[in-house]
Amino acid sequence: MTDASPTNEQLAALLAYCREMNLTEFFRSDDVPLQPVEAETAAHASAAHTERPMAAATPLAAPQISMPPNADHLASLNRAAPTDPPLPPAERAAALEAIRQEIGDCTRCPLAFEGRNHIVFGNGDPNAELLFVGEGPGADEDQQGEPFVGRAGQLLNNMIAAMGLAREQVYVANIVKCRPPKNRVPEPVEALTCSPFLFRQIGVVRPKLIVALGATAATYMLGTRSALSLLRGKMHECLGAQLIVTYHPAYLLRDPRQKAETWKDLQLAMRYLNLTPPKRPGA
Repeated sequence: MTDASPTNEQLAALLAYCREMNLTEFFRSDDVPLQPVEAETAAHASAAHTERPMAAATPLAAPQISMPPNADHLASLNRAAPTDPPLPPAERAAALEAIRQEIGDCTRCPLAFEGRNHIVFGNGDPNAELLFVGEGPGADEDQQGEPFVGRAGQLLNNMIAAMGLAREQVYVANIVKCRPPKNRVPEPVEALTCSPFLFRQIGVVRPKLIVALGATAATYMLGTRSALSLLRGKMHECLGAQLIVTYHPAYLLRDPRQKAETWKDLQLAMRYLNLTPPKRPGA
């Protein structure tokens, strides 16, 4: 094969950039969707000669490298207790809706351009004493626009029921409100852009206790990167509430052996909230 022409070099750079950004869907200029392109196909296309020249190319930005959040990143988020007085319970649902309307059809971070179907704002009781925070929406959540509705959501519902509560009695949200491609961990720029809206939701609900589900939720809620083993089993201060850390339900689906440890964490939450688990039949 002869040396690639400048047009082919541009195409190769574009495809390499798309792979780096986990973009696997491409669209025609008339917005007719094509089938997803696998990495092997994209790699082959980058080396193949194209008969249709590209339009005049604009310079491509260098791909961003995924890095874990550092101390400066995490310190930029304000996790102090709200200074405003709590809203009357009757006004909290409207206040949450106002935040949702402010978010709108959000394009503030790269997740808006990576195949999102729905923004997943959060749901539950706007006056809940208990609030769960996960990492981000999955495929089922992205399709339905509601948090924790897939298999992990069913397990979370079971966890809530074991505590003596119904899903409707708690509030549930995520660090980011758009699904990261292939359910990857949110990038720092995505989590740092989106989590202030979550903090405002918490400021409206004013829960007594927050449960951070998994390492990503714990990292951005507490502002520290530590192993879950060092964060579990104790109370933390966050946004005027107490916070405990436990495993994410999706992780429990992969490693059911950790369910017993998770139950210990939930019992800590129950003691703090004075909850009594329901009696088992025949007990």
